[in-house]
Amino acid sequence: MRNLIIIAIVIIVGLVLLRQSLYVVDVTEQVIILRFGEVVKTRLAPGLDVKAPFVDTVVRLDKRVLRIDAPPVSMPDQDKENLVIDIYARYRITDPVQFRKTLQTEGNARSRLGDIVTSTLRDRVALRDRTDIIGARPLVDEFGVPVVDDEGLPLVEAQETRTEILDEVLLEVQRITGDNPDTTQREDFGVRMIDVRIKRADFPEAVTASIYTRMRAERNRIAAGFRAEGEEEDRKIRAATDRDRDIILAEAQQQSNRIRGEGEAEAISLLAGALNRDPELFAFLRSLEAYQRIIQGQDTIILSSDSPLFDYLAAPTAPARSGN
Repeated sequence: MRNLIIIAIVIIVGLVLLRQSLYVVDVTEQVIILRFGEVVKTRLAPGLDVKAPFVDTVVRLDKRVLRIDAPPVSMPDQDKENLVIDIYARYRITDPVQFRKTLQTEGNARSRLGDIVTSTLRDRVALRDRTDIIGARPLVDEFGVPVVDDEGLPLVEAQETRTEILDEVLLEVQRITGDNPDTTQREDFGVRMIDVRIKRADFPEAVTASIYTRMRAERNRIAAGFRAEGEEEDRKIRAATDRDRDIILAEAQQQSNRIRGEGEAEAISLLAGALNRDPELFAFLRSLEAYQRIIQGQDTIILSSDSPLFDYLAAPTAPARSGN
């Protein structure tokens, strides 16, 4: 029983020593071995390795591309107008020993490098105007008049000024961090700055209200222009429609008068023909029409005895008088 206990203790101690002696380096990591605070070994390749148990400490650092998200900062441009600029940068740890000596941890690296990037960008922004920082400028014609689209909004064209600013910032940050061999370095941080980018460049909150007011005024101006164009087009359409209506009515009236005249001429021609063929019958019919119009109901008519109306009443077969 005692031997079993001794064997168990030996196995446990062996496992503890083995666990303390072996460590695994992941493919995304680089490892520094510290002994009493001093670097005794670095391991960059992935795999299994050994160290002194209970004495050596494993410090793991990421060897992938790391990102720095700096907080948005208000920066004055060349015209002393502030812009809130939100930036990010990317870097990689190239010398873990120097990184451990200067920055120590990735958290400290994000803070220190973020401050350097922000400070450098502020210096470059102060030398440029807003158009260069935004990276676009309004289009103008040969007379210097801004070019607008169909909705009345100004057209802009992209330019490389923002890229130039960021390239200058990246070179300066590389010089400060000791990553640019072409310049005199200030301090070697053991990192390589890969990229610096602007996520957003906006106006401060203090001037947001005035910007929105100006935007609303601009939209109202565009809307007023659209309404004026619509009213002008409405007047044109109404005038053209009224003109077409008057033309159609005039042509219809002309055609009506022509048809009416042709009908009356045809009627007169027919009456004349009928009169020429049988004047007695025509005179008799006209007398009947006259009787029908004059003698109605209980009307009383007083006429002279020699009135032409009595010709057919007195003697129906008598010829009509001339002038009937």
